[in-house]
This record gives sequence, structure tokens and C-alpha cells, in this order.
Amino acid sequence: MPSNRLRVVTVAIAGFGSVGRQVARTLLARRARYAQVYGCEVRLVAVCASRGGVAARAGLEGIDTLALEEDRTGPTFLAELAPDVLFETGPTDFATGGPALGYLTAQLAEGRDAVVVSKGALVHSGHALRALARETGAALRISGATAAALPTIDLVETGLRGARVLSLEGVFNATTNFLLNAMMARGCTFAEALGEAQAGGFAERDPSRDIEGWDTACKLTILANFGLDLGLALEDVAVSGVGDVTPAMVAQWRAQGQVPRLVGRLDCTGARARASVSVQTYPLDDAFAHIPGKTKALRVVTDCMGEILTMGGGPEPIATASAALKDFELILDARGRSGQGASGNFFLG
Repeated sequence: MPSNRLRVVTVAIAGFGSVGRQVARTLLARRARYAQVYGCEVRLVAVCASRGGVAARAGLEGIDTLALEEDRTGPTFLAELAPDVLFETGPTDFATGGPALGYLTAQLAEGRDAVVVSKGALVHSGHALRALARETGAALRISGATAAALPTIDLVETGLRGARVLSLEGVFNATTNFLLNAMMARGCTFAEALGEAQAGGFAERDPSRDIEGWDTACKLTILANFGLDLGLALEDVAVSGVGDVTPAMVAQWRAQGQVPRLVGRLDCTGARARASVSVQTYPLDDAFAHIPGKTKALRVVTDCMGEILTMGGGPEPIATASAALKDFELILDARGRSGQGASGNFFLG
């Protein structure tokens, strides 16, 4: 497939759970597209997890049969390979930034691009990472960290350019939307709905961050800071979750013709933006009352473009992996058009 005319783009993945593996599979499956559309030979040169990794400068194959080697992990391991693009797909640690913060800092400091899926480092050190990327000319793209396949950051950053965002509200967590829908539509108890979600593989073994609202709060914080440059801290968000929803509350909402959602809200009309996560109810003639299953949604109110609503989502982990690979294609396109090369093989600006 590749020819001598193709530019080589080297890729590494830090974090090799379900999303990282899906990124790798899909990336390799799309190499012919990258060659045809962007004139690039894409090589996956390294993957690593918390305890080990594997690398091959000529490119890795056979993702599902890779044997990770102990201690081949961490920023130093990847720095030796100097990947043009790093996918960061590890666990979220918003208290410290976790290993992701080290990976991203090392990558961006060298002017190399990063695609981020996990939210921790973006919540903990988003301002510093953005500043570092601007300083070195690296691309830092975050679609996978802001509701995955739902185009939230794309809408706020580019789709509303020229407009002022007055407020936004979003259903950003698929698990809690499923739980509330199951309780309302089928009369499930909270425990029964959660058991279904865990059995279906889309609720974590420890779903506390979803249920307590912290996953939604992280996504709201990232969207506010990267999309609207608000300088919002996680502690600025008033957070409550869905764990206290009872059958009596569900019966009352049903009788009133109201539908509950766990919603992240941002009000930008005052001197300082106000952010919250809580269960809100909507009448049946509101679009938010009709967000099915594990679907996500975002509604933005602007000064001159009116009200914009986007809704959707796909099965995991492919939805999140595809959002990350959308970011990758945007990087390929931008670097190809710039024609500049700070890396040995690739056109990095």
C-alpha cells in the first residue's frame, strides 16, 4: 500500500484498555484511507499500559495478539520513539492528572501532537497543557474526552464561531441516561437498572463517578475551558448525581408528565460563569425529554444563532475511538496543508 511518495506518520498509544485497543484496531484498518486522502503512511510504533508496552519502529500489527513487555511504559519509553502523534487513552485521574499528565507534557513539550481521550489531565492541568501546546505549536485535540461521538467541542469551537454562548446544557453520561430511562419507562428500581447496565458492559464495575455526577462535571469543565476559555475549576461546579432517585420520585415525575435527566449546565450571562450538575426534569414537548437509551445531547443558547441542539452517540468503545480518530484526521489535514516539518518524517508545525 505505502509508496515512497507517502510521508511517514508515527503514532503511539498510552493506555491500552478497551478504548486504546479499539483505537489501534481502527487506526490500522484505516491506513489505506490515510494514504489515499492525506498522502501518509501511518505506523503504529508503540502501545503501553500501566505495567508494560511494546514498540516496533517499522510498525505494529496483530493488535489482539500483542504481548506487552514489562516495564516498557511511561513518558521516557515513548520519548525514545518520538511519535508524531500520541493517543492518550488511559484511566481518568482528575485529582492528580495521573500518568496521562506526564505523557502529554512530554509529548507537547517537543512540539508533537496529542489526541486525548481520558479526562483527568485536562481537568487537572488543562490550562497548562493548552499553554504548552501553543508555545511549541503542537496540536492538542480532545473530542474523545468531551462526550465522545457527540460533537460537543466541535460545535462550541467552530460551529458557533462569531456567536456568544449564553448558556449550555448537556446530557453527557450514557450510563445515567440509561438508568433514568429504565426507571421511567419500565419501572425498574435504581439497583435493577444499574445491574442491567453493568451486565450490558456499558456501566463500570465501580460506577460511582457516573452516578455521583463527576464524569459529567469533568466533561462540562473541559468543554467550558477548551471551548469557551472560561478558566473553570472542577471545584467551581456544584455537583449532585442520580443515586438518590427513588421510585416515589419517578412516580411523581410520571404523573406530572416530566422526564428526568442528569444534566451539566453552564450559565455565561453573569459576571462569572455558573456551572452545575444535577437531575433536571423536562416536559414532554422538550427535546431533552426524548433522549433515548444511552444517547447523549447538547443544547446551546447563543446571542445571534439562536438555540442549537445536537443529539446522538454510538456503541462503545468504537464511538469514543472514532471520535479520537476524527481528531487524528483533523491533525493530518491541518499538518498536510501547513506543509511545515519540525519532525523528521512528518509535517509538524
